[in-house]
Amino acid sequence: MTFTYAPGWAEPLFILFLFILGLCIGSFLNVVIARVPEGLSIVRPGSRCPRCGHVLSWYENIPVLSWLGLRGKCRGCGTRISPRYVLVELLTGLLFLACLKRFDWTYALVPALVLVFLLVPLTFIDLEHWILPLSLTVPGIVAGIVLAIPLGQDAVVDAVVGATVGFLTFRFMEYVGWKVFKREALGGGDKFLVALLGAFLGWQSLLGILFFSSLQGSIVGVAMLALTGRAGPRGEEKEDPSKAPAGEEPEAPASTMTWEFTKPGLPWWKRVALVIPCLLLQDIPDVTLDEETGEDQWEPGVTNIPFGPWLALAGLELMLLGPLLARVLSPEVAMMLGGAR
Repeated sequence: MTFTYAPGWAEPLFILFLFILGLCIGSFLNVVIARVPEGLSIVRPGSRCPRCGHVLSWYENIPVLSWLGLRGKCRGCGTRISPRYVLVELLTGLLFLACLKRFDWTYALVPALVLVFLLVPLTFIDLEHWILPLSLTVPGIVAGIVLAIPLGQDAVVDAVVGATVGFLTFRFMEYVGWKVFKREALGGGDKFLVALLGAFLGWQSLLGILFFSSLQGSIVGVAMLALTGRAGPRGEEKEDPSKAPAGEEPEAPASTMTWEFTKPGLPWWKRVALVIPCLLLQDIPDVTLDEETGEDQWEPGVTNIPFGPWLALAGLELMLLGPLLARVLSPEVAMMLGGAR
């Protein structure tokens, strides 16, 4: 079943509206990126400076323009505002336009925009915190299946099979990794992200997602390692207990990792994924567990990279560039990689 809507003479206005909508949603996604890893509400309180608490007025919340008008600084205390906020807004707006270019004004545009809405915050959260929150991935899996319903039974089956096969494949790799190496090299949240991508893009896309994400992640990781000495970003700096003021108990450092980085032997939902063949360039980091809490002391090594952003990039490439891949590659290869859809 196909639903099509042609705006006609008003199409430029609709395109502009979609871009502005993308900018506004990108502004909201900045809140998601900042608050979800900390377990904070994305609704309340309103946007404010994290340093001085200055509450942002409406004219300080206009996507892109406010950042430019404020010259990238807080109006209250002058603290520098990260360019990431503008990057997320522009990226979301441009991806919305790319989805329109790919799917035109058809129903397929709706799940494509929802997938962008999910992948943008997951990418930036993983880059900064090395986690993929379940509060985004699990609802995303459900959304992918539900949004397939108007497309018919075959689409729903593809979504369910894609989510199931994607999750179980990475779960199996997780199990084999711990059996062979007794160590971790990939976050447990990645299997939920692959399930999310499988739900939106179907099971046919899974091999292509694994291939492109592994290839691109390895190439960029090696290049970054050669240029900067690290393949991926650093983890958050943890407070040194020895530097606590005299007479005060040192605060326990907040781990940047979640249950996704704990060792098997705990409940199944606390286990870790491991082993992406094309990413064996990485060192396999040691994991030590706190004897009292059972929490791990995992910290990213110099050759580790967060894999979530590369999975997200591969999913977007297959979704947006599928017809191009089908023309450039042989029909057999394009179909095998899921690019002929």
